[in-house]
Parts: sequence; structure tokens; C-alpha cells
Amino acid sequence: MRPTIRPADVESWGVPRKPAEALAARIEAASQRHAGSFDAREQERFWVQLRALLLANPETRWRFAAHLALYRLAYDGREPGDGPGPAWMPSKAGVRSSNIGKLMAARRLGSFANLQEWSIDRREEFWSTMIRTLGIVFRKKPTGILKQPLDPRHPEWLPGARMNIAESCFRAGANKTAILSGLEGSDSIRKMTYGDLRRLSARVANGLDELGLDRGEKIALFLPMTPEAVAAYLGIVLSGRCVVGIADAAAPPEFRKRARIADARAVITVDTYLRDGKQHAIYSKVVDGNGPRAIVIPRAGPRTPFLRDGDTAWTDFLSDRDAYEAVSCRPGDHTNILFSSGTTKDPKAIPWTHTTPIKSAADAYLHQDIRPRDVLAWPTSFGWMMGPWLTYASFVNEATMALYVGATTARPFGEFVARAGVTMLGVVPKLVRSWKADRTMEGLDWHRIRLFSSTAEPSTPDEMLYLMFLAGYRPIVEYCGGTEIGGGYITGSVVQPCAPSAFTTPAFGLDFEILDEGRPAARGELFLVPPSIGLSTELLNYDNDEEYFDGVPKGRHAEGLRRHGDQLERLGDGYYRHLGRIDDMININGVKTSSEEIRSVLKNDNVYDSKPIAVDLDGSGQHRLVVYVVPRDPRLLGSDTLRAELRREFQRSIKENLNPLLAHVEDVVLVSELPQAGPGKTRTMKELRNDYAARTAHA
Repeated sequence: MRPTIRPADVESWGVPRKPAEALAARIEAASQRHAGSFDAREQERFWVQLRALLLANPETRWRFAAHLALYRLAYDGREPGDGPGPAWMPSKAGVRSSNIGKLMAARRLGSFANLQEWSIDRREEFWSTMIRTLGIVFRKKPTGILKQPLDPRHPEWLPGARMNIAESCFRAGANKTAILSGLEGSDSIRKMTYGDLRRLSARVANGLDELGLDRGEKIALFLPMTPEAVAAYLGIVLSGRCVVGIADAAAPPEFRKRARIADARAVITVDTYLRDGKQHAIYSKVVDGNGPRAIVIPRAGPRTPFLRDGDTAWTDFLSDRDAYEAVSCRPGDHTNILFSSGTTKDPKAIPWTHTTPIKSAADAYLHQDIRPRDVLAWPTSFGWMMGPWLTYASFVNEATMALYVGATTARPFGEFVARAGVTMLGVVPKLVRSWKADRTMEGLDWHRIRLFSSTAEPSTPDEMLYLMFLAGYRPIVEYCGGTEIGGGYITGSVVQPCAPSAFTTPAFGLDFEILDEGRPAARGELFLVPPSIGLSTELLNYDNDEEYFDGVPKGRHAEGLRRHGDQLERLGDGYYRHLGRIDDMININGVKTSSEEIRSVLKNDNVYDSKPIAVDLDGSGQHRLVVYVVPRDPRLLGSDTLRAELRREFQRSIKENLNPLLAHVEDVVLVSELPQAGPGKTRTMKELRNDYAARTAHA
């Protein structure tokens, strides 16, 4: 029996009494019309009607408590086999007009499942189709798609070809807008056309030639993602050289380490930039880190006030020649060196080749449904894989990129999203958590957004429902993969229902297995089934085979598998849930779960963020549960009262929502922030265990 919503319940969401009475009556009437409360399709129809009521009523449009309560009402009692309740469902017309729908029609395949199966069983045919669909430019066409050696760990993609992947970024008309960019502290939007971008990229490429740098040499990018950064990236690739991406948040020793590992011969950087109302100095970190020759872009004005001997101002570096013939390269030549987070050892230096971006662009075309009229925003930089991903996802698909330098947690970023007409907004869950806590983006006109995409760490259903609520319920394409994949391995699409925080499909062209103790399971460790364009075949400073293949079990058909290190759970009705990294596994009293699964039930109004870890306090092998917590109010950091309250409440919530055997919280640690391994990524349990050991040793 479905619960009844009374006027008092509606009032508790912040709705005044009279409107509350009217809304409660309409909810009850809708409930009567959809009386089959345990029928999955009836629940979905009920939610669609409730959602329409909420969006049309000014008293509830921006009251998320009402939306969350009615979403839970609609799916109350849902059977596990039916999967989580979708908050968005595609229309038949939407499916037909999507890129996936068009590909299904072209291949004469009657269902999404048939298309997915074709992309896995006929991988060469799939990638040949995508290369043709994306319009990838070749100087010399390949003799085939895949040359499979005896060792499947080392496939050769596009044998015999000559190409430069940057050329595939300039197929759009010269007058079409390539980049819209904004800055913190300014309401203006700068526009750069594809022609402008091509000319600036050519000036960069010519400038590198004029500096005397050889083909194949490495040039670091150490700056936020601006139009100049994008032109620098493409200019480096056009010239047959290789980008070394280093996140601008890196401290001087971390910058120096990455520049050394990659053997960077020069670095393009900025003097400072504004974020959160503060000037962040970047060039000085190059100097302090004894970095290579620097090319320095000034924040304002024509020149940087101080430069080391041998360093060059951006305006002096740029060549006067604004045409450049792209250097013809082998498909396997390096275009980009990107780094893993490096939480416990030197970060892995992962090369991207001229084929890797094909994976990025294909994912965006199929899963994010990117078309030429789209405007893509995803706060990132070239220090992380989403920087080059966004570049190729936008430009190979002839779309527009929207860039913002400044605080993305603040409302001016949301105003920029509205003014720029962003149609695909990418996020990390940590960013949405901040928006939700402070109600930062509520009331903004985000009607042009047609989908969101989320990556970097597992999300929670409440946070993702909130994100959908901000734009009047647009789908979220969850997207999980890695730098060494060139894109995603599990994701969603705009042709499948979207349940908050759930995945719906393996990425096209790439399959996976879920194993527990080497056997197929509904819940366990994720292993990829190679080959795929995008998968790394080498690392600069580690052995690729050792990292990803050695000691890996065989698949169900005795095929070779590739280690990735994530945990997945297969849910009902084709959905999946990401459970975090395998090194975040928790085993207490013989019950195995993930840190992320425990975090998902730790709700408290005083908590901004949390990270559960398992610690062995006495070396006995018996693990205890400790929860790191970021209080919403920093003044509570030293509150023993809050620690005790959270410990009791967490134990109760774990007992009621997960398993009583897990429900003993040994300690709660209050911290100002959780240490980050990258944008939106909390450091693994190992680092927090070390931190806790240090804390208790000094206690």
C-alpha cells in the first residue's frame, strides 16, 4: 500500500498551508489513478505525473525536498528486479533523432541491445563505421582497422595509416563558433571561431618550430583551460610534438616530478589567474620547481612583468605565420602524456596516441549524443584526461566548447552556463554536492541544457536527482573510464531511461566482466575485455602489461582480460552501480562492502562530505570502521559533541539500511576537507589509513 501524502507533509517541504492542501489533494488524485503501486511501468507513469505537478507549481518548482519526497513516493516498494526508478525516460521521437537511433537505422538493427552486441562482436566493423561517421582525416588511409598480433595485449590500430588527429578538429566551417569563454569577475563572453582557433594553433606550431624544438619533443601545459590553452594543445599536436598535461593545482615538486618523468623540453603557462576571488600564481611554481623553458601567457596586458633568463612572453613566442601544414604521423605516435593521480608512488605517465581521441569523440557522439549544434561545458584542464576528452568530443563532432576560468562552485559559473547556451554540462559529484548544500544554482534558466554527464567518482542518487531538478529533469549520462582507456567503459545514453546515479550500458565497442574470486558475479571486480581503440599499450615509467594484465583471470569464454581496479554491481532491469575502487573495499565481521556503499547511507544535516575507511588498530587483522567527515560548518571541526552524535547516527543508519554486522563505528574524524587525488576524486583508503595511524600515534 502506497503511503498517503497529507497537507502537513506538503507544508513540511516549505509550501504554505493553502497551496499545500491543494497540492496534497492533487497528489492523492494522481495516486488513485496509478493504483498499481508495485507495477514498475505504473510507478514510472506516476512519477512523470508527479514531476509535471512539481515543475508547473511555483510553490514547489525550487523546493527540492518536495521533489525528493514525491520521487520516493512514486517508487515506494519497487522490486529490486525492476532496477532503480528512472527520473527521466526518452521519447520515441527522441530515440529516433539521436545519434544512436540513426546508427541503429543505418545498420538495420532493431534494438539498442542489438547495436551494443554488434559493436562488441564486430569490433573492426564498429570502429570502421565510427571512423567514417566522425570524418577522421587521414593523409594515407589504413590498410585495415586492426592488426591483431599473437599477443592480444599489443594490437596495432589503423596499420599503414598516416594522420594527424588535430586535423580532424578543424572540419567545421571557419565561421562557426568553436569556443565560448568566460572569466570570474566578468559578465562578458569571448567568442573564438574555428577559423580563429586554426590560425592561433598554427601560430603556436610555427612558434615551436622557430624555437628549434624537434618533432616528437614534449611540451608541458601548466595552466587553466582557456582558448589560448586549447590553441596551444592543438598547435603542439599539429606540429608533430607531444603535450605533457600537468594540473595547475600541482605544487612545485609535483610539477617538477611530472616534467622530469615526461622529459618536457618547454612549458606553456600563465603568470596568474583569478579563482574564488584570489589570484593564483602559476608561473612562479614553474620557477620554484626549476622547470624547463617557459612560454608565459599574461593575465592582463601585453607582457608578463618578470621572466627568468631564457623564458619567453606569449606574444613574443607566437609566430607571425598563421598557416601550418599538419605533420603527418603514424597512428601510434604520442600526442599527449597524462598522469594518473599517483597517490602511493610516482604517477603513471600514460601516453595518448593519434588513435586515442577517436575513442573520446566516439563516446561523445554515441553516449553524450553530441551534435554540431551543441555547446559543451565540463570544468576541467589539460592536466586531467577530461581536458583532451572535451577538446576532441567538441571539435571532432563540430560542436562548440564553453570554457570558464574561475570558481565553478559559485553562481557566476551557473550564469555563464545560461548565457553561453550550454546544452551538455559535465560535472563531478563533488561539485553537485556543493551546489546542493548552498542551493547555488537554483532559479537559473538552464532550459537549453539537454543532458548532463558525470564522472570522476561514484555519485549518490539524491545528488544526481538534485542535478536533474536544476534543469527541469534532463538526463544524466554517468560516465566512468580512465586515462588509460581514452574514455569510458561503462556509461549511459539518451535512448535509455535515466535513474539517478545508475549506469545503463557498457561503452560501445568495449565489453567487461564482473568477477568475484575469479568467478562471474553480479557484484565484484571489473575487468575489461580488450581490444579497443583507446586502451593504453605502453606507459613511460611502468610496464603496461604488469600494471594491467599480469595475474589477471581469464574471462568466461577463456578470453584474456584487462585489470582496471573498479568495483561494479549489476542491478535489476539492466542497470549498474559503481562501488568505487577495489582498494576501497571494506571487510568487517566477514561482510564485504565498499566505502562508497557505506557513504551513501551516512546522511546528516551537519555533514557536507564523508569517507568511511577500515582500519586494523592492533595488527590482529580485525578491521574497524572509521568515518572521516567534513562538517558543513567549519566551526564544528573541534566538536566532540558532533563526533558522538554522528557516531550514534551513522551506526543506526548502517544497521537499518545496510547490515547490522557493519554497524559499529569505531571513530569519527572531523576534517576541513577530504584529501583529493584529482578533480572530484577523494584519495583512496590507503592514504586515509596512513593518516589515521599518524593521528592515533600522536593521540
